[in-house]
Amino acid sequence: MRFMTNLRFIDMVAREGSIRKAADKLAITSTALNRRILQVEDEIGQPLFERLPSGVRLNTAGEIFVQHIRSQMADLARVQSQIADLTGIRRGHVRVSSGADALRYFLPETVASYRRVHPAVTFELTRCYGDEAEASLLSMDTDIAMSFAPVRASHFHIVAAVKQQIFCLMNHDHPLAKRDMIRLRDCVDHAVILPNSKSGIRQLIDTALIRRNLELNTILTSDSFEFMHNYLLHDQALSFQIPIGMAGDDGAAGAVSYTTGMEGIVARPIDSGDVPAGTLHIGYLKGRVLPVAAAKFLDDIIQELQRRYPEDLDI
Repeated sequence: MRFMTNLRFIDMVAREGSIRKAADKLAITSTALNRRILQVEDEIGQPLFERLPSGVRLNTAGEIFVQHIRSQMADLARVQSQIADLTGIRRGHVRVSSGADALRYFLPETVASYRRVHPAVTFELTRCYGDEAEASLLSMDTDIAMSFAPVRASHFHIVAAVKQQIFCLMNHDHPLAKRDMIRLRDCVDHAVILPNSKSGIRQLIDTALIRRNLELNTILTSDSFEFMHNYLLHDQALSFQIPIGMAGDDGAAGAVSYTTGMEGIVARPIDSGDVPAGTLHIGYLKGRVLPVAAAKFLDDIIQELQRRYPEDLDI
């Protein structure tokens, strides 16, 4: 909508930290973009940006104004979604931030299921961890966040939480593959692959190691679960995952073995006395009314979690 154009331009400059970079993305000249910014600043009666040698940075007034812009844009998206629903065809754009765990199997399946019923709805999925997911809600870059980490921000409205036990992954002929349950001390004498420090899985394992004064033989770390799981096909190493990051519906609460989704790779639960289960939190920005498409997709997420983890879901 035209009346939102200048506001969108200012939001882009704030995100890029540079008038030139924002102008390139908006396909206008830097001079024209700067003129629009000055026009809005004149109407407000306050400058919005600090001009720096390296670019621009929001000042206090700018931070307040950009938060207003993002709120207005979110409200407009909600209204457009409601109006589109009047036609009987659900439309909208749903933005989800999530850790790599849910992005691997759970969200592709859930999004595809949703779009079979509402093909006019589009999606944007972004990998974020913990604080990043919480920040994406506040900046309104995201409608829904899924975070396998403790929630620290008061603006994160949790609508569902599901317990997730840590599993140990390995090649099917690994010596530990014969066991039904893995103790953390069992892993010490084997090569281990760990996710990076932003991962909730890594944080739980690191805490457990400190408590038990253990040290793993970590041969590599990565932020890609695809890489880590594929590596297990070529080396007798161990990796870790939670149920939502594994394929198949046999991952019901209490199961001994899960389907990893990869032939030749098996999963065995880590004793919860060694590494307690973590919690996957699902929610949105407190006080915000989600667009129809996003609200309905959130309902679908909760229903699917209820089906998969009936004993571990807290709504």
